[in-house]
Amino acid sequence: MRLTPGQVDAYQERGFVVLRALFDAEEVESLRAAFTRDAREPGPHRVLEDGGELRAVYASHQRRPEFAALIRSPRLLGPVRQLLCPDVYMYQFKINSKPAFSGGGWSWHQDFAAWRAADNLAEPRLLNAALFLDDATEHNGPVIFVPGSHRRGAPGGTPRGAVGASHVDPDEIALGRDEMRELVARHGMESAKGPAGSVVLFHPEIVHGSATNMSPQPRRLLIATYNDVRNQPSPAGAARPDYLVGRDTRTLRADDEPITDGDLIR
Repeated sequence: MRLTPGQVDAYQERGFVVLRALFDAEEVESLRAAFTRDAREPGPHRVLEDGGELRAVYASHQRRPEFAALIRSPRLLGPVRQLLCPDVYMYQFKINSKPAFSGGGWSWHQDFAAWRAADNLAEPRLLNAALFLDDATEHNGPVIFVPGSHRRGAPGGTPRGAVGASHVDPDEIALGRDEMRELVARHGMESAKGPAGSVVLFHPEIVHGSATNMSPQPRRLLIATYNDVRNQPSPAGAARPDYLVGRDTRTLRADDEPITDGDLIR
């Protein structure tokens, strides 16, 4: 699959582009069922809200074949390669969960600020592919972007909070109110909405966040983050666990491409 020139321009200028209904209802239901099973697996890869509800699950592609196949789908890899580079690997995979009536919000932030601080990642040579596992509406806490904010880069300096060696919550790298007022006055805000199976491709430096889910419908969002194989992290201390930062940096091959010797584990 390839993006149209208009879609490429939208990504470059605005920092995100929505691909509606890229996966069909049967495929989405299979992924939902796989997530339900994976979310029951205990371990540090699960992130919980203060009240005990599930907030996020990391690295489902390491445990469930449905997600291992998904990240190699030509419908994701094609656009990712077109926008980023031919040789990419899975840097991070997570599914954010917002249950009906209670799913918590995510503070305004830029992803690359977290990865630079926690993993000493040199360049924002990554791309997020976020698949809607539920319909994303104005009511159930969709992701809100500040279009074009990726062009300012991710300012350097120390994050607002202490970035630890595990899951980095956006609260730890949140942008301040004055900064957000200025950005929104200049760029505006736009939420990414669409039916389940849609995908939003977004830049690692675009400012984004989301509100609490106050609706009767859940909002589960799968985010696969691809990285240029030449842009690997070099942490100053101990590396974060592999459920947070992928160790397999071999080039991903689409599921319709032949496996080469370079893809085999020695």
